[in-house]
Amino acid sequence: QVQLVESGGGLAQPGESLTLSCAASGSLFSIDDMGWYRQAPGKERELVANINRRGSSTYADAVKGRFNIFRQSRSTVRLQMNSLNIEDTGVYFCDAVAVGRTDWGQGTQVTVSL
Repeated sequence: QVQLVESGGGLAQPGESLTLSCAASGSLFSIDDMGWYRQAPGKERELVANINRRGSSTYADAVKGRFNIFRQSRSTVRLQMNSLNIEDTGVYFCDAVAVGRTDWGQGTQVTVSL
């Protein structure tokens, strides 16, 4: 099992940047992929970006060119978010995927507002 703790959320204005961090602990050797999802009020949770153990990443169309996911270390994944817009508002969750299971963090709120 993997425990995940997100940090770095907060309030930003349109056009600004935030960087989220996800710190993993536990069975780190079992992790294949790590990623970020977000859930806006009244909407379903959606994939933002993920990265596998080889460093290959994928992004949702809405964030391509603005967000960057990277592994700072074996246990930490960051999501750099640039040119934020109001539609990026939501709770951002980190996940870790291993064979047969997915673990989630508790989420961190990102609010983009004038």
